[in-house]
Amino acid sequence: MQKVEFKSKDGLLITADFYEVTNSKGLILLCHRSHCNRAEYRETAPKFNALGYTCLAIDQRSGMKVFGESNETKIRAKAQKLPTGYLDAQPDIEAAIEYAYQLNGNKPIILLGSSYSAALSLRIAKDHTKLKALIVFSAGEHLKGVKLAEEIQSIKIPVFATSAKTEIKQTEDTLQNVAKQLVTQFKPKETGFHGSKILWESVKGYEKIWAAMETFLDENRD
Repeated sequence: MQKVEFKSKDGLLITADFYEVTNSKGLILLCHRSHCNRAEYRETAPKFNALGYTCLAIDQRSGMKVFGESNETKIRAKAQKLPTGYLDAQPDIEAAIEYAYQLNGNKPIILLGSSYSAALSLRIAKDHTKLKALIVFSAGEHLKGVKLAEEIQSIKIPVFATSAKTEIKQTEDTLQNVAKQLVTQFKPKETGFHGSKILWESVKGYEKIWAAMETFLDENRD
């Protein structure tokens, strides 16, 4: 893992962890859930590496210190008196896509979102040409003033979606207007967990999520 920095669309410096593999199958951009930071992926990014994918895990400006790590982007945003709501983080993800695209040899990347960043990822993906697929955890109407389900019907890339068991209908409702042939929704029989933490080994049934996601990745390789 290598710590890297690059600028958001408004010039705010973003901190990220770069997990590179040789002969990579592609690059996955990892975006965290609310009250969190790039450390959400310290356990899971190496597993994506083992599957052959390079990863970039970013600190969005909407987050906080947790998992023993500070959200450095949030700290800078607060110091500059910039707003740090969910929608305020959209430019961070958009800038990260551009940065990751370059790291990936100017080839489209896979965007992974967790909770509020899943909502932002879907919103961004509806008209983005540098994404090849989406992976979203606990996607929902998390964005104030945004009718996400109505906005994202024009998505044209494959989407893998999963969530905690109690969030299955929420996920279905969010993705109801996306073309059915593009959506793979894994519906866990176990309780699961909110956001990408459902991938952690401490969460019962995590292996089934990984297996389904690996199948999706294999089916959507170049």
